[in-house]
Amino acid sequence: MINEKRGLWDNIHAKRKRIKAGSGERMRKPGSKGAPTAADFKAASEEVSTLSIIKRVVNESLYECNGNCTCGKKPPVSEAEYQGRQVSLGKPMKGDVKKSKVYVKDPSTGNVKKVEFGDPNMKIKKNIPARRKSFRARHRCDNPGPRTKARYWSCRAW
Repeated sequence: MINEKRGLWDNIHAKRKRIKAGSGERMRKPGSKGAPTAADFKAASEEVSTLSIIKRVVNESLYECNGNCTCGKKPPVSEAEYQGRQVSLGKPMKGDVKKSKVYVKDPSTGNVKKVEFGDPNMKIKKNIPARRKSFRARHRCDNPGPRTKARYWSCRAW
């Protein structure tokens, strides 16, 4: 793939991690000898933006099949517009009204749909085998139905 060298921010984060672990080092004060200058930070931000463009091009070339190939790789989560803002499709997140929500594209209409699922006042205890088994039987998780329904995403969480 791409040969990446460690940049300014990688070095700063590594040093902070060493200091936190008790190495005895100290961060240099701005303006002292050896401390990064404003020009160094600007060059680092330009370098990061160039690397991110390269990574995006490489990732797009890896997923040219759009998930219809037999390469074994999943296509990346795509973005779509929902009520005037960009949202990630197929990625469950903390819900507004319910415990979780996910945005999916409805295959019948082609519109983006928000699916909310889960009780916000209850914890998921899927590590208890008896509870997991009864939940999955009660919700018929062997055939969870379409991605546009709460049952599908609830079964995935369990």
